[in-house]
Amino acid sequence: MKRFAKGLLTASVLAFGLMTAGCGGDSALGGGGNAVSGDTVKVGLLHSLSGTMAISETSVRDAEKLAIDEINASGGVLGKKIEIVEEDGASDPQIFAEKAKKLFQRDRVATVFGCWTSASRKAVKPVVESANGLLWYPVQYEGMEASKNIMYMGAAPNQQIVPAIDFLLKAGKKKMFLVGSDYVFPQTANRIVKAQLAASGGECVGEEYTPMGHTDYATIISKIRAAKPDVIVNTLNGDSNVAFFKQLKDAGISADTISVMSFSIAEEEVKGIGAQNIVGDLVSWNYYETTATPANEKFVAAYKKVYGEDRVTDDPIEAAYDAVYLWKAAVEKAGSFDVEAVRKAAADIAFDAPEGDVKIDGENQHLYKRVRIGKVNANGLIDEVSVTEPIKPDPFLATYEWAKGLASE
Repeated sequence: MKRFAKGLLTASVLAFGLMTAGCGGDSALGGGGNAVSGDTVKVGLLHSLSGTMAISETSVRDAEKLAIDEINASGGVLGKKIEIVEEDGASDPQIFAEKAKKLFQRDRVATVFGCWTSASRKAVKPVVESANGLLWYPVQYEGMEASKNIMYMGAAPNQQIVPAIDFLLKAGKKKMFLVGSDYVFPQTANRIVKAQLAASGGECVGEEYTPMGHTDYATIISKIRAAKPDVIVNTLNGDSNVAFFKQLKDAGISADTISVMSFSIAEEEVKGIGAQNIVGDLVSWNYYETTATPANEKFVAAYKKVYGEDRVTDDPIEAAYDAVYLWKAAVEKAGSFDVEAVRKAAADIAFDAPEGDVKIDGENQHLYKRVRIGKVNANGLIDEVSVTEPIKPDPFLATYEWAKGLASE
């Protein structure tokens, strides 16, 4: 794992210096020049359709396809119908990198929508930069990153992690036990949490990590019992959450005894876990299926019409859907599929998204987003507990004094 710069503000400056300096790759590889053929333009979809992350990523792919079908039905982009080239990252960062290389170098797509875990994004990042392509990344993440070749559609840490911990502290939950998958997002998210707790009078009473796909949580649950936290902060990803919550329930731990705040569980994961195993627990996102906007009513109806009434929408699904429409808007503003032109045109573009109005920040290519704390209900949906106005993304937490000494190995 790479070490962050000692001062996050310094890291931010250095990172954006790299963004403006460019990556020096062959713009023909990802520039969209060979993506257009006749009446079509090729785009790549790159998600885990197999392996431990398929529980989350398959539905994200479905949302991208829904947006593409809607756009094609209304005339396409610059008069071109979108042609999909789809690849399976198979829940393996190395495979993600290989598939990204194929999409940009062999298929020469105009852009790629994809990834979920930060491990997969970081594996794809040097590929997309070398190709001077453009990746639209749909999931909340740990921040501490900037690339001119990535559009970050999910929450930055100040739009999910930090406000969630503030919410817990204000509710009197000061003793927190941290549980996560053993890779970059949980490790970095928990560094942020621990720094925030230290500055706010909270306490980390335990911290445990397990490999992706792990299923035996008996030992960790015993440690949780012994530590007697006020709340468990959960950054497990993929199907490990199914085992974790079922075993918590079997051990007699529920929202009535020790509540859980999760950063990677949305409606799709609740469905896999079983609402009865997670009812009453908390999550932090920017969107829920229950979000009350006119755009969301139309989005949910369209998604269920295509994929079935039993399907649910959630935050990464919605962010992936938004990404396709934001790319379309940037292409049309640029009047070109050229990556550099599209990237520049994307600055400050707004969209009436199902979550509410969003806007691409021209400084860091993240979105302005509302923060919504939610509680899982007995039907497997999430009820909104609190909501903010749109928050400017701050991926390096440069505006937080307590974050300026963060470092990572």
